[in-house]
Amino acid sequence: MEYFRLQGRVGGLLNFSDSVTSCPYRTTIIKVRLFVSLAFASMLVAQAVDMTELKRMEVDRLRLMAETGSIPRARLEAAQAELADSEDNSILRRTLYGSNRVEDFTKEQSDLMVGAAQRLVDRQQERYERTKGLVAEGIVPRAALTAMLEDLEFRRKALDLANFRAKLVDELAEQARAEGDLDETGPVFRLRRTIERFDGAGLFRESDFLRIAGAFQQHFGKPLPVSAKGDTALHRSLGFDHRGRVDVALNPDQREGSWLRSYLQRSKIPYYAFRAAVRGKATAPHIHLGPPSMRYRIAD
Repeated sequence: MEYFRLQGRVGGLLNFSDSVTSCPYRTTIIKVRLFVSLAFASMLVAQAVDMTELKRMEVDRLRLMAETGSIPRARLEAAQAELADSEDNSILRRTLYGSNRVEDFTKEQSDLMVGAAQRLVDRQQERYERTKGLVAEGIVPRAALTAMLEDLEFRRKALDLANFRAKLVDELAEQARAEGDLDETGPVFRLRRTIERFDGAGLFRESDFLRIAGAFQQHFGKPLPVSAKGDTALHRSLGFDHRGRVDVALNPDQREGSWLRSYLQRSKIPYYAFRAAVRGKATAPHIHLGPPSMRYRIAD
């Protein structure tokens, strides 16, 4: 409860109605990074004290008292629920409010984050409904519901954000799998107008990336929207070697994506342009710079 009262002060900062850009994938990145980068929210999260160990000790103490009949069982159950809240808050501090980039999430971490956020909502919803019943019976004043409702609303917003980030992790995973499936050779080709491949000179170096990023910044007056650069935890967890590759969150057929493709072709830099989902996968439109991501080979 203490943690979410503190977090409630930043509930108003959670606003998911950011202006939509031309690329849905890019929009998700902007939304997630906007929230995580909010200095005030991050400061409050960092200041929140992890009370998990103290709450665990309190549960142990109350369990002994409940076994001897010194306290009602309901008091122990309330303390156990607070301990569970503290444990789930610790998970969110490491994941949802942590400093990890989205591309450094694994699927397991993503599932852990969403599960913790959902449990926090469920427990607070149960408390709220129980207290509403007590208010209806005249046992508890109606004012007691105010703080509980504020906590519940913040937890719901945190769950929305966790689901949002998890969806982005899933999109990046599908994107990596789609790139790893490409092993054909040839200059430029189109697969049902979904994928465009350009082999160029076959080389993509860090100096090439810096030149591309600089040219994009100069032409459009904003940074190149990179979604994954080099080796990432997500790619490793899927068994793909993404070293020396860069994924750019641009729709290949819209203005910025079209400019980038033309620049890459003039510079003879290899790329893959994904216009839509591949084989029914939820792969967002993007441009992959460099050769395809290769699968790691495990030695016998």
